[in-house]
Amino acid sequence: MLRRIANHLFWAARNLERAEWRARLVNVNYHLLVESPPHEQEPWAPLLAITGEREAFAERYPRADEASILRFYTFDDQNPSSIRSCIRTARENARALRHRISSELWLELNTLYLDSIGWSPVALEAAGMYTFFADLGGRFYRIAGVISDTLTRDPGYDFFTIGKMLERTESIARLLDVKYHFLLPTPEQVGGPVDLLQWAALLRSASALEAYRRTYGNAIEVERVVELLLFDESFPRSARFSMNRLETSLGRIATLARNGADSPAERPLPSVGLSEMLASLPAAEILAGGLHEFLLRIQDECARIGDTLFAEYLRFE
Repeated sequence: MLRRIANHLFWAARNLERAEWRARLVNVNYHLLVESPPHEQEPWAPLLAITGEREAFAERYPRADEASILRFYTFDDQNPSSIRSCIRTARENARALRHRISSELWLELNTLYLDSIGWSPVALEAAGMYTFFADLGGRFYRIAGVISDTLTRDPGYDFFTIGKMLERTESIARLLDVKYHFLLPTPEQVGGPVDLLQWAALLRSASALEAYRRTYGNAIEVERVVELLLFDESFPRSARFSMNRLETSLGRIATLARNGADSPAERPLPSVGLSEMLASLPAAEILAGGLHEFLLRIQDECARIGDTLFAEYLRFE
């Protein structure tokens, strides 16, 4: 497969996944603040910590209030990771591959992009937060269904899967890190109403609340949340599930590359270290040894995997 095609598919997937995650984060944070009115001056600021964009936000916005955060995350064209910017980037990468993707996928993605052009504070207020983000979430699910049912399972699909799963693994690590490290309540608040609301909101941000309740019941415990979101190999938004999918796709690509005339020599996949780490360490041990440090390792490993993939398969002149 040409590196140019692989690069476009990889980045289309990463940006679609990033846009969906950010839409869910904003929506869940909004509902959390409605259910539990904050005492902090800037209750939207934790979102900037989750996505690692505090400095980029501070360069152009004086305060992390609701209006500024909604603009920054939803339709700020100067923010390359806003929902609209990610949709635009995904669409541009898909446009270069019209001959490689299904017409159904192009129609859904292009329509979403055209609709996003009209997003504005006035339009958001007119639609209402709940309606706007509920509709947007449905659009992302529809795109995921079209991808699943119309794309051929070939190396191109593997590169798309790798981009999606790498973005998902990094996102879940950032999400957990902010709740556990930045929003850690005082000792007397641990297990209290605010703490439990935050953990429930975190699960909803990962579309995991129902899965958690089916597995563990209604009582929310930190160790079980970590177990589900990091180490559960059956939940499709967990880090372990995502890395297993990534490694399967990467293994097929590496096999094809080794069969080429100028392919790299056989060596371990760049994802092996992170996959083994997620498969061998229980949540209780991670919490005892330091969850924050472990989550930073996951993020560093994701960055290393991305750099290795770019060097070996995605760089083109």
